[in-house]
Amino acid sequence: MHQLWMVSLSAPVNWDRDASRTTLYPFTRIDDDAARQWLAGQWEITSREKLIGRLDGLARTGYRARVHRLLGVAPLAWDAALYVDITRRGFGSGMISEAEAWTALKNIVPTVVRTYATWHEFADHYLLGRKVWRDGLQGWSEADLPAPHAVAEAHLRALLDPANRASPWNLAPWDAISNPDHAR
Repeated sequence: MHQLWMVSLSAPVNWDRDASRTTLYPFTRIDDDAARQWLAGQWEITSREKLIGRLDGLARTGYRARVHRLLGVAPLAWDAALYVDITRRGFGSGMISEAEAWTALKNIVPTVVRTYATWHEFADHYLLGRKVWRDGLQGWSEADLPAPHAVAEAHLRALLDPANRASPWNLAPWDAISNPDHAR
């Protein structure tokens, strides 16, 4: 249950059909090349050292420092979701081992749990961080921009919908991480 909960932190980022939202491996089918290409194309991560450096940056200050300067709020959820997504793709690409990936995920849990009390709070801060990040993208054509904010909001509503039996947030309730671990 704890592993599912940790992986679920990246659920807001993973909305495409081939994404796995319930396993450490980031895809529904094995595709290590896709993980490597995504890391290189989206984050310019082409080595283990760059991966570790990017994770360290997201854990320490990430994008929340910029948002805090602009709005007085530091949305950790945006950085946490990216941190978990990059960790999973780092594992998927073979840049880090499974044990290293789980350790990385465990390292961010205490800060996230101290900051939020529900998946709803996490989702709200994720959207805030994403909105500021997307609004800051300049010089991009509309076709090259990430999905509009409304698409992200709809995805998060689906994750939060109690009737959505496939939502990892329903499979691993927020308080599951604070209770003794057990199998689903």
